[in-house]
Order: sequence, then structure tokens, then C-alpha cells
Amino acid sequence: MAIPGGRLIRFSRRGAGEAELPGAAELLAALPIAILTIDGDGLVRDCNPPAEALLNLSRISVVGRTIEDMIGHPMTSLAPDQPIAAYDIDMVIPLGRPHRADLTVAPLPDRPGWRVILIHGRASHDLAARRGEQSSRGLPAAAAASLLAHEIKNPLSGIRGAAQLLESGAPPEQVELTGLIRGEVDRIARLIDRMEGLSDTRPRPLEALNIHSVLSHARDLASAGFAAERRIREQYDPSLPDVLGNRDALVQIVLNLLKNAAEATGEGGTITLTTAYRHGVSIASFGGGERLALPIELCVIDDGPGAPEAIADHLFDPFVTSKPSGSGIGLALVDKLVGEMGGIVEYAREGQPGRTVFRLLLPRAPVASRRELTS
Repeated sequence: MAIPGGRLIRFSRRGAGEAELPGAAELLAALPIAILTIDGDGLVRDCNPPAEALLNLSRISVVGRTIEDMIGHPMTSLAPDQPIAAYDIDMVIPLGRPHRADLTVAPLPDRPGWRVILIHGRASHDLAARRGEQSSRGLPAAAAASLLAHEIKNPLSGIRGAAQLLESGAPPEQVELTGLIRGEVDRIARLIDRMEGLSDTRPRPLEALNIHSVLSHARDLASAGFAAERRIREQYDPSLPDVLGNRDALVQIVLNLLKNAAEATGEGGTITLTTAYRHGVSIASFGGGERLALPIELCVIDDGPGAPEAIADHLFDPFVTSKPSGSGIGLALVDKLVGEMGGIVEYAREGQPGRTVFRLLLPRAPVASRRELTS
């Protein structure tokens, strides 16, 4: 992809045998995100392969046409020298096909009036609306779940104790049956324990955290257990500031998403962890106050088939799952914990070939918090 005004990015070599890193054009062409370059008149001057796949047009067919022809928006009202981000945008791409996506627009410093447009795929449901709905119904649902868990655990303990007593005096042919009873009671108890995680409304302390330290810990746990036969790749932005969150909750979130990815890919599959800083990301705070910035992005990506279309819009609802042995609690707990930290989580299918992406957007720790930790 030939970016106008682009120059080869050169990095100093650490050793005589090291090769020179690729230039900007090669790096942009390799990105899985659709990218379009437009001039001051709104004409497309270049695009990368994912953009060709999204638009279902070759580069030759795209270059020279207006950006309005490509995405259904003229982009002429935007300030050409300011980066912007727009989310949950309804686009109309060639042949009249509707498409919903996030757009990130950035100016090209070497070409006044020229801009680069990045098109990020989105889940088909509205994250902010889902978060608001869950917040409004969360307290009654949590109270009901807590009461139900408490009432079920008491008789379960009695059933398990009775099974143990029967087993001590049972003939050999019946021991298997009592063992089956105990096993099922233990399974139900574990499910209730996970339900109680959804019903816990106690506030968790938030602090400034290095997100990469959290990811490293979760990756080590996963690699030693359920993801031992998977390849876990890391693509991190080392310059990220601290995230405002709860360490235990973040570890649980990442472990749940890694387990979900490991089950989706099977042995030999690949899981990718990425971090990035997304300028301009914010959501309206509850109560109509100031908007909350969510610039810290964390993605867990796998090469599995993704969720069935019939349940894709409800993945974060409790007890929704496509797995025969799944409980449907893991992603609901992820959504709850992320929301408690002020963030959002989304599911999407992106790239060519398709990849499953769980994207977390989290708040940055205030400067004061970082200073307090170092003082």
C-alpha cells in the first residue's frame, strides 16, 4: 500500500546482523483493519487489502471514488487537522450493503487536508444500551440470585451428606450410584458459586495497575492449565499508561476470556492478546454527568468459528451458551466485572479470514493515583 508522503521508517540496529524493519506502507498493508486514505476533496487515494475485502472491490476500483460512495458518509464536515473517533456508525458500502462499525480518522501530517480512515468491526448490538439495561435491572436480579443460591445450597449439603452415609454401608453395586449423586451435587454447588459471583454487588477497590503485568499473570495460569496446547501470542503497546481497575477482577476477566478462546480453537489453535491506546473513546456516564474516557484497549482474539449468529447478540446474558457442557456464566461475569470498573466489553467477528475478538475498553488511571502509588 503506497501511502502518499510516506517514508521508510528506519530504526537503529542493535547488531550488524539484524535486518531493517519494514516501512510504513508495508506495516499498514499487513494490518487486519480496513484502512482508506482520502485527500482534501474526499476522494479515496489508497486502501489496504482488508479494505478491499470489506468493500468487495479491488484497489483500482476504489481509488478515485468519493468516500461517500465507499461508506455512505461524505466526511466533509470533519475538521481535517483533528483526529476523531466515531462509534456504532451505520455505513452503506458498495452495492447498498449496510454495515455497522467504529471509525477512527486521523490527519496525514505530510499532506494537509488528507486523512486516514480506519474501519473497526463492531458487534451488532449497542454496547452502551446493553450496559444501561443491565445496570437498571442489576440490583433486583442480584438480590434474587443471592437468595436463590442460599436456599439451594442448604438442601444440597443435606443430600451430599446423606449420599456419603448411604455409601459407607452400601453394597459394591450401589456405591457407583451414590458416587453419581455426590458428583452431581458438587457440580451444582460449583455452578451456584459462580452465580454468587454475579450477585455480589459489593464495590471492589480500584487502583492504578500495569495491564501487562495482569496479562502476564493470567497467561502463565492459562498456559499451565486449560490452554497448555494452544499458542498464545502477544502484541502489546509498551507505552500504555496504567489502567484504573481491580487486579483480582482483571485476572478473572482475562482468564475467562482465555478459557473461552481455548475452548473455541481446540488443540493447536492460536490465541492473541493485544493492547492499544484508542484516542477519543468515551461513553456517557450514568446520571448524565461528564463522559468517561476509555482509552485502554485490551483484546483477546482467537481463530475459532465464533458464536452462532442466533445467540451473538446475547452472549453476555447469564446462561446463554452454545457449548454442550457450558454454564453460560463466564461471559456474563466478564461483563459484570468490566462494568464495575467503568469499562465496556464487546464481541465481534473481524478480519479475513474471520477471527473472534473480545475487546475491552477500560479507563486510564488518573495521574494523581499514579503519583500516590510512587510516593
